[in-house]
Amino acid sequence: MQQRTRSRGFTLIEILVVIAILAILGALVVPKILDRPNDARVAAAQQDVRSIVQALKLYKIDNGNYPATEQGLKALVEKPTAGQVPSNWKAYLDKLPHDPWNREYLYLNPGIKGEIDVMSYGADGKAGGESYDADIGSWML
Repeated sequence: MQQRTRSRGFTLIEILVVIAILAILGALVVPKILDRPNDARVAAAQQDVRSIVQALKLYKIDNGNYPATEQGLKALVEKPTAGQVPSNWKAYLDKLPHDPWNREYLYLNPGIKGEIDVMSYGADGKAGGESYDADIGSWML
């Protein structure tokens, strides 16, 4: 009397069904995960622009006007020596941030879209664009 033991395992069909389900879930989840770093860069740039604009407003309260475009954002960390030299200057930022794509923020006084404009050209570094390449500016906040 021999007893035959049959090994229990998965059939090829069962394995293919599991692989198909994993592939479908991967196709839905992976794109969302891959966009997270880009979303974080855009949010960081928006926060930087807000901080710079707040520092510029304090500069204006103390000195009566915003720094000239030629003085730039550097006037927030170092007292300007050219142009209209502010009388009540203070350090308004510890250091000037770079945008998340490691470029300097742009500053215009007078601005194109507001009294002043602080902006980053986004991921592509060019004016205009859509999605992650879109400009991020003080007029959007």
